[in-house]
Amino acid sequence: MTSQPPAAEHLPAHRSKLPAEIWVLVAAAFIIALGYGLIAPLLPQFVLSFDVSMAAAGLVVSVFSLSRLLFAPVSGSLIDRIGSRKVYLTGLLTVAVTTGLISVASEYWHIVALRAAAGVGSTMFTVSAMGLIVKLAPPDSRGRASAVYGTAFLLGNVIGPVAGAGMSFLGFRWPFVIYGTGVVLAAFVVWWRMPRRLDAAGKPLAQVNKPPMQLRDALSDSAYRAALISNVAHGWVNMGVRVSILPLFAAAVFHAEGAAIAGFALAAFAAGNALVLQFSGKFADTYGRRPLIVAGLIGSGVFISVMGFAVTIPTLMILSVLAGAAAGLLNPSQQAVLADVIGNDRSGGKVLSTYQMAMDLGQIIGPILIGTLADAFGFRIAFASCGLVTLVGIIAWVFGRETLGTREARPQWIRGMRVRRTDTR
Repeated sequence: MTSQPPAAEHLPAHRSKLPAEIWVLVAAAFIIALGYGLIAPLLPQFVLSFDVSMAAAGLVVSVFSLSRLLFAPVSGSLIDRIGSRKVYLTGLLTVAVTTGLISVASEYWHIVALRAAAGVGSTMFTVSAMGLIVKLAPPDSRGRASAVYGTAFLLGNVIGPVAGAGMSFLGFRWPFVIYGTGVVLAAFVVWWRMPRRLDAAGKPLAQVNKPPMQLRDALSDSAYRAALISNVAHGWVNMGVRVSILPLFAAAVFHAEGAAIAGFALAAFAAGNALVLQFSGKFADTYGRRPLIVAGLIGSGVFISVMGFAVTIPTLMILSVLAGAAAGLLNPSQQAVLADVIGNDRSGGKVLSTYQMAMDLGQIIGPILIGTLADAFGFRIAFASCGLVTLVGIIAWVFGRETLGTREARPQWIRGMRVRRTDTR
């Protein structure tokens, strides 16, 4: 393992500034998330207006996630071939057009087809944005860059539903037009402000001197293998089970007011997440990726596992805040690991897309299996099983190396120090 950095009082006053291109991506992320938050609460209700079943309404949500999962490998290949910027812009425009067309859909199957196409665009801009951040963020600020980007998405998702409630007088169709227009605006911002001469590695051509990283090379790294496993757990617990099963639990326990309580619980999770994101990225850049990932997995496992025992509203809110805080420790550190493994001087489209697929896989499978457990044994057993999922991620990181120990990823104030390494790949 790497040696500990100097005491906090010896830290320098300034670290590497995040480049302007990162802030362009952050601004675009906020616009995208704001629009998604606007339509997310309306989409199921709009689908039901076509006189279809609840299962059919659920299919509209599932097909989006499924198309993201299936198209992710293609997105990775496209990034390596034509570059992150082109894939990012193409993905944004795909989402803009398909979402805007939902406003004129006249049949149920139109919405299903359009959401499937939107899933393709979504995975294109998600994977390519992650690749751009990996390449553009300074090595000693990778955790901070991921945290800032995540905060933008989080704020958009919080403000979007509030704005949507204020626009309820517009009906179901106009919000889709507004979202599509917003995504076009985000694409324009990136097209205008992002340098055009970025190759597949997201860097000016003169700075790139390595071929794309192959997936087999990344899989030989214990840190990348651990990140894949912990990202499955993150998608399973924090993205899938929390969003899909928590509302059902709230409805069963709190009855008539369950929908409102579920909304408050999701907002409490977002609040805890937003709070921790303000410092977790800096901590990952200073004290290491692995300690924060393990702490985030432990927190996620514990607080989601005991969620089934939350029979009072205050208890549910407290657990939701703490679970959000744990997720705030986990996600930026994982993405920093990804950046450390790939490096700034080469592309890694397939490496990035496989990482994204890991989370999507957990997000798809988790709710199905936990829902089955809830039907058979009750919510307490179902939520408790999430602890086993995060435990697998913790075990993976026992054998995963600390990537902050690589010279490139080390903060500037410790790059000159001798670092003793015992971790293996």
